[in-house]
Amino acid sequence: MKSLLTILLFFCTLSAFAQNKPVKNIESDVKYKYRVSFPIGNLPQFFTSSWNDRQNTQHFELHVKRNLDDKNIIGIKLATWRLFQPMGIVWWDGLLDKLETESEFYPGYVRHTGIGMSYQRMLWKGLFTTIEVLPQYKTYLDENNNKIKNGFQVYTSLHLGYHIAFGKKKRFFIEPQVHSQFWALSTKAPASFKALDDKWRKYFLFEPSIFVGVKF
Repeated sequence: MKSLLTILLFFCTLSAFAQNKPVKNIESDVKYKYRVSFPIGNLPQFFTSSWNDRQNTQHFELHVKRNLDDKNIIGIKLATWRLFQPMGIVWWDGLLDKLETESEFYPGYVRHTGIGMSYQRMLWKGLFTTIEVLPQYKTYLDENNNKIKNGFQVYTSLHLGYHIAFGKKKRFFIEPQVHSQFWALSTKAPASFKALDDKWRKYFLFEPSIFVGVKF
């Protein structure tokens, strides 16, 4: 019994010493704590086609992030877009051909709107990886933009990119990246929409994009 008490006392003392000992901060502080960014890949459609064009995705996306240190960044993602065909048609399925023929177009549109979370990890110099989880409220519309019903979806994406800061104080940045999306959970789709979705995958791989932003 005395031996047990002696061992317990030893570990308690060791634990107290470890807690009181200052821990060296391996990761340095950052100059700017916050950043705001958005993708620029969808901007051209607002200048080359009308707002109600059949293939206009009406895509808006904004990221507000907080640098915890020089390696870890957390953020909030706000996004909305409108789909005219299933997301699961990937490049090797003839995505561009299907846009021309309109063979897989919905009998209307699906509006996705959500607020989610992101975690970005700096790996080496500007190289980073990001995971984003975006719960989405879905609105199914006919071709005249009349609401049919509502649904829900969890949209997850994985990113690999490179952070390039520029300007006199390195306040501005650009992040070219490639990402893959997954949406295993999706509910309450009308039968005509679901029939098209079920033909295709629940993921989209290797989509390139470029984000621009500012730090403050």
